[in-house]
Amino acid sequence: MTVRIIHVGLGGWGGSWARVALPAVSEVEVVGIADPSAPTLEAVRKDLGLPESAAFPSLTAALAEVDADAVVITAPAVTHVPLALEALDAGKHVLVEKPFANSAAEAAEAVHRAEERGLVLQVSQNYRFYPAPRVTKDLLAAGTLGELSAINIDFRQWDNDAAFEDNPHYRFPHAMINDMAIHHLDLLRMVTGKDAVRVFAKATWPSFSKYQDEAVASMLIEMEDGLVVSYRGSWLSRAEHTPWAGEWSIQGEDGEIRFTSRAGEPGDVSGDLVTVRTVSGSAAEGPKETSVELPTAEHHDRQGGLQAFARAVEGGPAPETSGRDNLRSLALMEAATRSAASGMPEDVVVPD
Repeated sequence: MTVRIIHVGLGGWGGSWARVALPAVSEVEVVGIADPSAPTLEAVRKDLGLPESAAFPSLTAALAEVDADAVVITAPAVTHVPLALEALDAGKHVLVEKPFANSAAEAAEAVHRAEERGLVLQVSQNYRFYPAPRVTKDLLAAGTLGELSAINIDFRQWDNDAAFEDNPHYRFPHAMINDMAIHHLDLLRMVTGKDAVRVFAKATWPSFSKYQDEAVASMLIEMEDGLVVSYRGSWLSRAEHTPWAGEWSIQGEDGEIRFTSRAGEPGDVSGDLVTVRTVSGSAAEGPKETSVELPTAEHHDRQGGLQAFARAVEGGPAPETSGRDNLRSLALMEAATRSAASGMPEDVVVPD
């Protein structure tokens, strides 16, 4: 069975979803598109070769005219939950871009609605669908490092050249923590299999930053087992840039795992690397360092998540990035944003 999709939100990243991600997955078919911008809507319609009858100025209009199974939401973050609720109330499964919402309480309403109606609600945490973090998760679950002692995560990019009015990213709400670090915070939960309980975040504001909110942030994250994670992220770094998933050092009693992921264009796994450095025998033997061979999959990145969504809609396994699971990543993000504002450690509060 092919899952019939209405896709809402076609500008910017949503346009990339329309032209790149959705057409690549054979398990889905786009039967309707919606966007309030008539030029954007028409450009995507022509590029996809859809009839005029498949293009709508709103999700409401599309739901009234198109027979679909699910809705993919890539509109601005402030609209995610309202659109998701509308789709769920119409009996449609939902795949929504991250961040799921700007507050965990708002997101919880959509989670409850989906569960009440027996519908799939999935968040596109696309960085999970790369080989390096998935292999790292398996290595840690197998006890490769023994008890963990520390995790360090670094993200460095430069995105500050364009004029303020020319780059909508500068105006994203909390572009460092909510828009970028949410990827890394979600990966942290994935690879460790643990949840965070407390976070202390500090945002800095260089005078040359064009961002309306923080573009540089550091965090200390306390996990449920007491492990402390150090995170440093910057959109204003002139240092050597990291891959988009960051550079990770995971240390334990028996060694270290280093990994990087998502180095190139979306779906490119050529830059995924996992290195295991272990110590065995006498100290004189020194550490042993091994590069781990990584598996390949049919789809990665957004396409991997989209395929998982389609299979869940068709009655397969529940998606690992379900709305309910994502509440815990969102709650950590929200606590980090609160801490950056308050200057105090903040508890991670997950709504019921």
